[in-house]
Amino acid sequence: MPRPPKRHDHDAGGPAELLAAKAALRDEVWDALIAAKAARFPGARHRISNFIGAEAAAERLRALPEWAAARTVKANPDSAQLPVRQRALQDGKTVFMAVPRLAEPEPFFLLDPAHLADTPRRAASIAGATRSARRVPVAELTAVDLVVTGCVAAGADGARLG
Repeated sequence: MPRPPKRHDHDAGGPAELLAAKAALRDEVWDALIAAKAARFPGARHRISNFIGAEAAAERLRALPEWAAARTVKANPDSAQLPVRQRALQDGKTVFMAVPRLAEPEPFFLLDPAHLADTPRRAASIAGATRSARRVPVAELTAVDLVVTGCVAAGADGARLG
């Protein structure tokens, strides 16, 4: 019988009840995404889900004054954030994107909109970043004006719950 995958927070600190409640909340959100047929490739479970509406969410972000003021954006490599990274490059913003799993001596891609080998859409993808971006160590990160992070669930106040 195959073992179930480890929870991504299996090594997280904190009270077991809190971790279990967060895991249950993630399962509830993933179930709802699947039931609504709102999850896109690569699927909903065990990840920050790519979802129908990611482009609209990126446009809502793009309409904020904080977006307009930002010159440098840090966004994760999650599929759902690809539209954010694309729009940042289209708007002339420098993008820092974590190398998947951060397990490298140079754990970030630096995407400079003035020096892309691909279109902003392609460069914003993980595969495109390997062609268009320079890999940089943490010590070379410059000031970041806006950080965009994904989560499975958030509170009404915007707090990341898991």
